[in-house]
Amino acid sequence: MREIAVVAFGQTDHTRTSDELSEVEMLMPVLHDVLDRTGLKTSDIGFTCSGSTDYLAGRAFSFTMALDGVGAWPPISESHVEMDGAWALYEAWTKLLTGDADTALVYAYGKSSPGSVRDVLTRQLDPYYVAPLWPDAVALAALQAQALIDAGEADEPALAGVADRSRVSAAANTHAQLRGPVAQGDYLVRPLRTGDCPPVSDGAAAVILAAGDRARELCSRPAWIRGIDHRIEAHSLGVRDLTDSPSARLAAERAGAFERPVDTAELHAPFTSQEVVLRKALRLGDGVVVNPSGGALAANPIMAAGLIRIGEAAARIHRGASDRALAHATSGPCLQQNLVAVLEGDAR
Repeated sequence: MREIAVVAFGQTDHTRTSDELSEVEMLMPVLHDVLDRTGLKTSDIGFTCSGSTDYLAGRAFSFTMALDGVGAWPPISESHVEMDGAWALYEAWTKLLTGDADTALVYAYGKSSPGSVRDVLTRQLDPYYVAPLWPDAVALAALQAQALIDAGEADEPALAGVADRSRVSAAANTHAQLRGPVAQGDYLVRPLRTGDCPPVSDGAAAVILAAGDRARELCSRPAWIRGIDHRIEAHSLGVRDLTDSPSARLAAERAGAFERPVDTAELHAPFTSQEVVLRKALRLGDGVVVNPSGGALAANPIMAAGLIRIGEAAARIHRGASDRALAHATSGPCLQQNLVAVLEGDAR
């Protein structure tokens, strides 16, 4: 199978609001950053794929505006997914596997601040039985957290420890929104406090993929994608065991994560309880460094946070801080959809 690697990663400084910037203005510096890192021009890119959602923007086909930042003339080979950018990366990866292109630009962005994220996310629920009740993402995550507590797999101090570790790790991440120790605060929905939940974030990210020798020309230590897979749980929450994530486990197995240990894991766990579930499902031992970037608890730009997990894992390989890393992205309530990628650097 053709070798494909992440050769560059860039992201914005994530903020609570970016009212003064349009999506294009927010995205353009990131696109220039990843192109500059590789020395490529837009015309050198063989395939472009993006991830975003019209629900945040409140208008149909909003992603077409972002193409102004890419430059769609002369005509380019381009695609879009109404998903987190991690799934756009999956599409670009498959495109490069076919041999139709040697390089790909993948980007994602989300402005969560203009509306109520908790209300917007209810629109991804079952439209007949669940969505009409308007249970928001925090309430559903609280059900998952309580299920873990009832099963004896976590308690509130353990969840607080996840939040504290993540945000202390984020102190070294200049792009993170929340850095350093953060008070757990009041209950949002019991047993979850404000510290157990992600911030509302505006931000964008981009990566460049390249195949074979082209990757080695563009990056001194490419992050090779050794495996990538995504799976989905049943849509109905009532038929799922919320204390486990079989789809994440299966995706990791198909991606080859269990063949050899990983040293780093970037998990897309917007709520502290979800990290507990993912650690078990992905068989991550105490020796694995989890979310050294701070993860989604430090910055959670919807539609970009999963791509950022892949980018952060790749960046650690680029600079020699990791040799074999696992990156995870999720979408939907209570870890409904899960993507896992395994990245490796060349032997040193």
